[in-house]
Amino acid sequence: MLKDLEEEIIEYKSVGKFFMAIKKEFGSGDEESVKVAELKKLEQRGRMMKKFVQEFKRAAQKSRYEERPLIKEFKSRINGRIRRKLMETERPPTIIEQWYERAIALDRNERESRREEERLRERQRTSAPKQPEVTRQQWPQP
Repeated sequence: MLKDLEEEIIEYKSVGKFFMAIKKEFGSGDEESVKVAELKKLEQRGRMMKKFVQEFKRAAQKSRYEERPLIKEFKSRINGRIRRKLMETERPPTIIEQWYERAIALDRNERESRREEERLRERQRTSAPKQPEVTRQQWPQP
């Protein structure tokens, strides 16, 4: 490729196409480092745990992280509330698959519990006896 460029046998119409050709020819660099960087950028925040775990697994696949480092990274990326609950159980997870499964279950249960509480509050609000309206009497202006 480089020889062809030097001899002006190959021409690229845009810089983007040139970079795509380079990437195709030489690869995208150190894929392991890229995946580790992806792992370190991930955070669960408001996402459902199931979706977060899928994304985390994809990034972890080529990071070469194994059990302990992977668990450490996963724990630091999930919401603190779920992490604490998992760590405070009588038998905390010990392998990464247990962390995934139990975090997903806990997240699902928490979300369902919040929905149920909202339904109950709504039901209580709509079924509460209505207070009679008190109106102010208007006095004529002098």
